[in-house]
Amino acid sequence: MTFFIAMFILVMQFMWRYVDDLVGKGLEWTVLLELLFYASLQVVPMALPLAILLAALMTFGNLGENYELTALKAAGVSLPKIMMPLIILTMAISGLAYAFSNNVLPVANLKLVSILHGIRETRLELDIKERVFYQGVDDFSIKVEEKDRETNMLREVMIYDHRDRQAANSNVTVADSGKLQISTDKKHLLLTLYDGIRYDERVGPEVGTKRQQQNKDSWMYRKDVFKEQIAIIQLQGFDFSKTDENLFRGGDRMKNLKQISHDLDSIRKERQVFVASLEDRSSHLHFNRMREPRGERLAVIDSSIVINADSVFSALDGNRQLMIIQNAVRSARDHKQTIDDQMRFIEREDVRIRRHQMEFHRKFTLSFACLIFFFIGAPLGAIIRKGGLGMPVVISIFFFVVYYIIDTMGGKFAREGVWFVYQGMWLSSAVLLPVGAFLTYKSATDSTLLNADAYYANLQKFKDRYFKKKRDYI
Repeated sequence: MTFFIAMFILVMQFMWRYVDDLVGKGLEWTVLLELLFYASLQVVPMALPLAILLAALMTFGNLGENYELTALKAAGVSLPKIMMPLIILTMAISGLAYAFSNNVLPVANLKLVSILHGIRETRLELDIKERVFYQGVDDFSIKVEEKDRETNMLREVMIYDHRDRQAANSNVTVADSGKLQISTDKKHLLLTLYDGIRYDERVGPEVGTKRQQQNKDSWMYRKDVFKEQIAIIQLQGFDFSKTDENLFRGGDRMKNLKQISHDLDSIRKERQVFVASLEDRSSHLHFNRMREPRGERLAVIDSSIVINADSVFSALDGNRQLMIIQNAVRSARDHKQTIDDQMRFIEREDVRIRRHQMEFHRKFTLSFACLIFFFIGAPLGAIIRKGGLGMPVVISIFFFVVYYIIDTMGGKFAREGVWFVYQGMWLSSAVLLPVGAFLTYKSATDSTLLNADAYYANLQKFKDRYFKKKRDYI
């Protein structure tokens, strides 16, 4: 029950995130159901740990509230032994979570991205505003003065045909009224016009030249008066179609462990090629031999003689010194630009490597998070002894928010290369694992960790000791 509650909340958050892309597209209910199905699969890694935490809190909270844990402990059954069946169940769920992350989630991500991209590429349904030029149809501008919502009639229609690129405003149609319809396949726009005039002025290829201005015959003008006219305009992009999935198969979230390991080796080899190329370029740029000047012969210099470059430079005249400095600065800038270009390729490969490594670790962090949240929820429920959807929900949300913030921060550090990938991906588990161990220990030893009466009693003892010492001092 808690799993489906958490999944419903997260799917609604997903819908709210993409509501701008969905509204006004005229999508069929089958497309929306498919989108919700794959969105539900995508939020499982977030919903499952939260569900285990909340379920463990509610279960052991109810047992503690009804004194069933007390009866079991009085019969000689320890809390770890009480938890053992659920520990086995949680380990089985963790194994299924790993199988889901490795086999199902990559396919769901691929399908979801394909549908979302197709929805984004789908245009909004035709919604022509009054007294405003509507340009949602390619190569046409449509303006109406008034719309009748009941009869779907348009009044005082004006249409500009921009298909002639050389004279965009040469074809204009004006009508007293009209009716706009879309074909059932959403591929054509049917515009029926009544009592109108069509002006067509076709301009030849020599627009604006003196030859055309002198030759009036090259100007073509036509005026058509009609009682009824049906215009069929081809529409593109108003019907939904999935984007080809092959365009997104290279993404790190669309791969299982085997594919990630294989692609990591390929990416590392590509990076090594760029590194070798950079090293080769650098060695040629910075350590190349000096070429022999034209018309001169290089003197044979004894290798044992040490030449002071500063002294040679100082012996030159001012113009030669300035020329050498300018050449050196220009050469350094060119070399730096070449190295920066190569470094950008290397940094791009580093980002791809880090993202694939993050996805590799993410396959295991989901399973481990399920175990950690169980060892937080079960002992915490036994300590607070409150069941239902009240206090357990509040505590679950608190721990889940802490987990989500730490996991997001660690993922960002790993993605940007601030930390090692394994450090960022396992940060949340490293922080919450001691918390789970501490709570399990406190619950097994019948600690009054969250008992307000115990804290009140300790506070009262402290006050009594403080005032007693004060009276003795006086």
